[in-house]
Amino acid sequence: MHKLIAAIAALIASVSIAYAATQVMYDNNYARDRAEIEDLQARYMFALDWQDADLYASTFTKDGVLDWAGGVVKGRDAIRKEVQGMKATFDKRAASEAPERPSRLRHFISNIVIKVHGDTATGRAYWFEFDDNIRDRRPYLGAYGHYDDEMRKVDGHWLFTRRRINNEMMDSRAAGNTNPAW
Repeated sequence: MHKLIAAIAALIASVSIAYAATQVMYDNNYARDRAEIEDLQARYMFALDWQDADLYASTFTKDGVLDWAGGVVKGRDAIRKEVQGMKATFDKRAASEAPERPSRLRHFISNIVIKVHGDTATGRAYWFEFDDNIRDRRPYLGAYGHYDDEMRKVDGHWLFTRRRINNEMMDSRAAGNTNPAW
């Protein structure tokens, strides 16, 4: 009888240890994936603010989709061209301003919610934009909204497969009454 109880206790201990190890591994994987996704989001923001078309496009999969106020753009090459167009617009704006210091836009994200499912993930985050295109270059909140993201891990790196940019300054892009964070 003691041998049976000892065997059952050993089995329970083994299952408990295996479960705990799985939880630690899951937590470590989620933490790593979340950190990598947050890095992806930050690289995207820097690329946007500096209109770096190559870096911006590199945050998407080859067949990625950018769904923004300018329309739906499919594929990395088309996304790159879209950012090149943004840069041309901002270069014209800068040329019409005081030459000593052109105005700047800076984008930020917060309230990041991420769900990871193996090699795919979904994310939601608020974004807001500061601009300083007024005479004394004081920043002001120019726009805000939230992102709806779908991502995939490709060759060990997280990339956007689809990014929808919701913009509260536009009726057609406003969030609506449903909480976007699931």
